[in-house]
Amino acid sequence: MDELAGLRDSAPPTINSDPKSRELASKTDFITRFSGPSNPGCEFDHWPAGYREKIQNVFITDDTFITSKKTFKQSNIQISGEAENILTSFQFTLKNYIKIFTNPEFFFVLKTTFLYTLLGTLGSLFLGLFAAQLLNQHFAGRGFLRGLFFFLYVSPVIAAAFTWVLLLDPFSGTLNTMLVKTGFFSEPLNLFGQRSVMLNLFGFEVQFPLALSTVITFESWRYFPLAFLFILARLQSIPNELYEAAKMDGASPMQQFRFITLPQITGILSVMFLLQFIWTFNKFDDIFLLTGGNAGTRTLTVDVYEQGFALADLGAVSAVAVIILALLSLFMILYFRFLPQGEEESNA
Repeated sequence: MDELAGLRDSAPPTINSDPKSRELASKTDFITRFSGPSNPGCEFDHWPAGYREKIQNVFITDDTFITSKKTFKQSNIQISGEAENILTSFQFTLKNYIKIFTNPEFFFVLKTTFLYTLLGTLGSLFLGLFAAQLLNQHFAGRGFLRGLFFFLYVSPVIAAAFTWVLLLDPFSGTLNTMLVKTGFFSEPLNLFGQRSVMLNLFGFEVQFPLALSTVITFESWRYFPLAFLFILARLQSIPNELYEAAKMDGASPMQQFRFITLPQITGILSVMFLLQFIWTFNKFDDIFLLTGGNAGTRTLTVDVYEQGFALADLGAVSAVAVIILALLSLFMILYFRFLPQGEEESNA
């Protein structure tokens, strides 16, 4: 930079005039030109997008530059450049989308995302419904248990995640040690680091996704209190006269749940399914803290993080983000398209 500053205050010398300088300059893939005496300086040709390497520039000076009494280190260095803005040039291409969809790993990540989202949402709703049914009864300590359940949801996710990691650690985890001591496992399992385990079901060997199932279990356990809170509020608004009349008619508890409770809570279950599906689909911190996206647990949000921060591929990141937006928009359209019909049929 000092040499460049001196050249800006002196007459422009000739560059690339001998074979040695031309050879050195060719290694940089750039050509340096100097403007006329009225505007001394240097100009680089086009730089490729995302260029991150060092530039080696060769300067050839004459006697005037060497014998000059000017203090070149005090010169003001001015740097400027011009580049086309793709947003204003309208030169859009589908290159990033083609790269994404031609990558076989993308479809595996997409399948993992849908499995994680769907099973995690259904698991949290099921646990929330089960807990709401239990705590809808009158018994001592009911208020304390309600607050204890909701504490799981408001606790910091990093504390909950690392608690699970410590409990399920294959070397020093409490749960793994208990399962081995009781003879349930012959050896400890790496529940967050092992991609799959072979199971024998009715004579058929099936590969069970171990790490993904553990992450889905954590998701269901972590977020079921929110569904529990809304479902419990809806259960408490159902008139007791309906259950008393059903008991007088000889209805069993299962029949009461099927014909009285379930139709009354269908609306809140639908709303909670939509909200938790969207939230789980966009979840990043849970998987990143538990597995880092390894062992078959990489979802689209983790893929966006790795493409953007690990690989610095902003084009691929933008393409995946648009795909996520399109998938969620399609899901919402289908949800609002079929939800009114279901509500009308249940109310009828």
